[in-house]
Amino acid sequence: MTVDFETHRPRLRAVAYRMLGSLTEADDAVQETWLRASRADTGDVANVAGWLTTITARVCLDQLRRRAARPEEPLPDPVVTAPDGLDPEHEVLLADAVGLALLVVLDTLTPAERLAFVLHDTLGVPFDDIGRLVGRSPNAAAQLASRARRRIRDAAVQPDADLTRQWKVADAFLAAARAGDFTALVEVLAPDVVLRADAGTPVALRGADDVAPQVLSYARMAPFARRVLVNGAVGFVPAPGGQPFAVIALTVRGDRVTAIHILADPDRLAGLSLPSSLP
Repeated sequence: MTVDFETHRPRLRAVAYRMLGSLTEADDAVQETWLRASRADTGDVANVAGWLTTITARVCLDQLRRRAARPEEPLPDPVVTAPDGLDPEHEVLLADAVGLALLVVLDTLTPAERLAFVLHDTLGVPFDDIGRLVGRSPNAAAQLASRARRRIRDAAVQPDADLTRQWKVADAFLAAARAGDFTALVEVLAPDVVLRADAGTPVALRGADDVAPQVLSYARMAPFARRVLVNGAVGFVPAPGGQPFAVIALTVRGDRVTAIHILADPDRLAGLSLPSSLP
C-alpha cells in the first residue's frame, strides 16, 4: 500500500485542497487518509484510486462540518508560482483552474454541496457514490451539485482563459496603483468589483469607489510588485528588499478586474511556498 499511496498522494492533495482551501489542512487530510488506509484490509479493493479518494473525501467532509461553528473563515491559501509556468507538483494541484476566487465561493457552500461539486464536477465521481458519502439519495446528491454549480456560475469567478489579456489588464491596474491615480484605477475595476483582504483581520469590500481607496493604501508597495501566477491567474507579490509583503491575486474578465484577493498576514505569508526568484 505504501507504493500505491505515494503514487496517488499528489492527486489526493489536490482533491483535499479543493475541498478545504488550505494547504496545511490538505496535507493533514492526506496524512489522515494514509493512516486510515494503512489500517484497512485492502484485499477486496479493486479501484485503489477511487477508494483513496473516498477516504480523503470523508476526512475533508468531517473537517468542513467542524468549521461550521466558526464565525468567519480567512482567505483560502494561494498557490503562488512563477509567471512562466508551473512545476509538476503545482500542475497537479491547480488542475481544472481552481482559482482563488472559486475557492472563496466554495467556502460559502454547505459541506455537502462543496463535496458534491468537487467530486462530481472536477473528478467525475458518480452521484451514487457521493450520495453514500453524505447520507443522501443519488438524486439528492445531484441537487447538491446543481445548487453549488448555480452559485458558482452566478458569482462569475472564472477568469479569462487568455493570460496575455489578463496581463494587459493587470499591468494597467498596477500602473494606476503606482501612480496613485484614483480615476485610472476605477476605470480598470468592474463597477461591482469585490476585494477581500487578510492582514490578520479579514476585510471585504464591494464596488469600485470603495475598493479603489483600499488598493491605493497599498500603493507604497506597488513599485516593488513582481509578476506571479496565483492559482494559475495573474497576480503580484510586492517584495521590498526581497521580503514578500503580500500576495495580490486578480480575477480578470473582459477588460476589467472583477475580484481582488490580498493576503498580507505575515504569519500566513511565512508559511507559503513562494518562487525562489521573482522577475
